Amino acid sequence: MSEQKNIVKRAYGAIKRRMTLTPDVEKQPVTDQKKFRIMLLTNRDSDNIGDQMIEACDMALIKTVMKNLNIPEDGYELVSRAASIVSKYVKAKNKDESLLKPARRKINECDLIIFGGAPVFNYKYQIFYERTAVTLELAQEYNKQVMFSAIGIEDYDEASPKCQRLKEALNLGCVKQITTRDGMEELSKYKENEKIHIEKVADPVVFAKQIFCDYTKVNHKKNKKVGLFVFREKGFVDNHIPFTGAEQAKLWKEITRILTEKGYNYELITSGYLKDEAFLDLLVRDYGFPEKKCVFNMNETEKLAQKIASYDAIISCRLHPNIVAYSMDIPAVSLIWNPKITGFYESIGYPERAIDVTTAKAEDIVEKMEDAMAQGIVKDNGYLMSVYRTLFEGIRDAIEWSDKTIQPYDYMTLTENLSHFSGTSEDEKEEKIKRKFRRTYNTLNDYQKKINKLNQKIKMLEKEKQQ
Repeated sequence: MSEQKNIVKRAYGAIKRRMTLTPDVEKQPVTDQKKFRIMLLTNRDSDNIGDQMIEACDMALIKTVMKNLNIPEDGYELVSRAASIVSKYVKAKNKDESLLKPARRKINECDLIIFGGAPVFNYKYQIFYERTAVTLELAQEYNKQVMFSAIGIEDYDEASPKCQRLKEALNLGCVKQITTRDGMEELSKYKENEKIHIEKVADPVVFAKQIFCDYTKVNHKKNKKVGLFVFREKGFVDNHIPFTGAEQAKLWKEITRILTEKGYNYELITSGYLKDEAFLDLLVRDYGFPEKKCVFNMNETEKLAQKIASYDAIISCRLHPNIVAYSMDIPAVSLIWNPKITGFYESIGYPERAIDVTTAKAEDIVEKMEDAMAQGIVKDNGYLMSVYRTLFEGIRDAIEWSDKTIQPYDYMTLTENLSHFSGTSEDEKEEKIKRKFRRTYNTLNDYQKKINKLNQKIKMLEKEKQQ
């Protein structure tokens, strides 16, 4: 019964939003009809640099699409926003419509919305699904076209109201294209609108080598150095894999011992996510890992690209260090915590490099790493090009006045024309650190609140016992 009430409330909210446009948004003049405006939505505000790399690579690919279409830089506008533009509204208990005012303005200002790589489908233990649904309802309200590019997808669940809420929104008329890097089978279950084009494509970060080339001009073949990307303490358990933080620490200890015996240098590192870095600190404090072998404070995309380029191989839990390494022709193996790990390695033709952490021993993992180093990497240009081709076709079709006879670049032409990452500004660095600190403070405050409640409960129980 409560779920029926929620459905009615959501429907009423959507109708209300369509009927009561915010006045200053509604009156906003439209200028320069020839300039096509694209808004890219990603998880750019995440601590996980993998998400920031997606943003950087998507920006480069979209700019190249416009060049490919012979549209000059002053003929379009590309802005990048966090996919959390409606999060304040989504998180609010009272659903105050005024909280949507900034999102309305941003959506009204663009012609095309592209969701890039962010986990917009996630509904199992995150709110991404709801913010995606609300954003799509606003896009429908303002008659804006929407594309999803190389999206990660969770399992489809017919019985989940959250999953069905997402499905309903994805089939709105504003959605023109959905591509996924993970599972076509799952994506096809979401699709009911036959006009929506769906396809499996590569992650945009497969072009990291070209896009970050100004930061990765190093010789990484002389020092037998391995990058070990650790995972947050409860990362495996939270994804229903019985592998605790203590077991992960033990595994890394064994791996580092074996690597040292074999004459390898190594670094323990993260891709920047706050809880991953917290676990890395725990490895030093509680498990005796040498601090000089650890890389902390990973906050910039170029720094991560530079680090990966300096390794001869990597062993990783996180997905995007693997994709960056693949792009840079650096052999990698990964410990499976999510189906997307398996999916990526199957897509590139090396399924054996995705390793079941519950059965593999440290010796097996190092052996698979050395096998990967011996085999190298062979790439399929068709697979690499899939993410660019679908972006090109989607954007070309979205621009009414574009020349529909123009075809996408071939692989060589694309790589020659890709714009290079310009680096993280000092203001951006400061903002990233500020954001990470605030999340740290929030975590600390949440734990303090829990401790205070427990202390109050203990005092009450002690008082009752005395009485």
